Amino acid sequence: MTMRRMIRTMELAAIGAALPLLRRLEPERAHTLGLVGLKCLRPIWPGAGPRRALALDCAGLRFEHPLGLAAGFDKNADYLDALGALGFSHVEIGTVTPRPQPGNPRPRMFRLSAERALVNRMGFNNKGAEYVAARLERRSYRGIVGISIGKNFDTPIERAGDDYLAVFRRLFSYADYFAVNVSSPNTARLRELQDRDALARVVSPLVDARTELVRRGARRVPIFVKIAPDLDAEAIDRLADELPALAVDGVVATNTSNQLQRFGAALPPGTTGGLSGAPLHEKSLAAIARLRSRLPRDFPIVGVGGIFDARSALATLEAGANLIQVYTGFAYRGPALVEEILDALERRATGGGE
Repeated sequence: MTMRRMIRTMELAAIGAALPLLRRLEPERAHTLGLVGLKCLRPIWPGAGPRRALALDCAGLRFEHPLGLAAGFDKNADYLDALGALGFSHVEIGTVTPRPQPGNPRPRMFRLSAERALVNRMGFNNKGAEYVAARLERRSYRGIVGISIGKNFDTPIERAGDDYLAVFRRLFSYADYFAVNVSSPNTARLRELQDRDALARVVSPLVDARTELVRRGARRVPIFVKIAPDLDAEAIDRLADELPALAVDGVVATNTSNQLQRFGAALPPGTTGGLSGAPLHEKSLAAIARLRSRLPRDFPIVGVGGIFDARSALATLEAGANLIQVYTGFAYRGPALVEEILDALERRATGGGE
């Protein structure tokens, strides 16, 4: 075992030992303390070794491997360098809105430990595009950085496109790709933007702005659209037909689910929000597989939802995803999940089996 690997193993063990302690705390507080802890470890963290057998090109970008961190974990790029050092090929920050906003009142994150799930109603809490631009200006992480963008809660839905465009323009020079979040269940009426005409009113100005920026000499930044897992088959088919026609570069499937009925007894009365974690996996797989069957073969899919181990990661890729992202599995299992998935992918790529 190399010295780098030995140090990483020791630090993974230390983080693993801390996770049960964090789970005794209120979820949002535990999330913040965990990120602060990772940031403190960053100076002594040896960094991940290369995974050359896993490198791939997707949407015109070169990824070291398929595994990334989903949006929502680091909303403001405050912890980007620390998270990047854990071995992710890409980190998606945000969701970022034009103006800072506090999000929904607390408590707004709930554990369903027996189900290996979370429910959140965060509401795009973030420090705004100007703050995020300043953070990205100082980043040292050299992996792929995606930026999830959204609208402020008090912007009328009819003017939502203005907010997306404002963030897009402000952060264009810092993004490796954008994810247009029209699928969070925690901003009123946001999911209406997945409808045909509404989606075009959001996406088309972004594509036009990109064309103009590229004409002036900027690099071309891919645009993805993030969709909900609660869409029926007809809606998924419609999106599969529309997204390439809108000149976007890929789809992120999927966001959280607002179908909480079966978990009501384990949540405070009246809880609303988005479900993530293991119960979402089958729904996410079904959406990915249906998209893959309808989309052009070279149209990228980022698979998200319920990835808790190597087996579920491989299943997501086999369903048709080009890239995969973790969120709740990482919250529960920590950096050990990253190592497990990458080791399994490397064994598969080199003929070593699962």
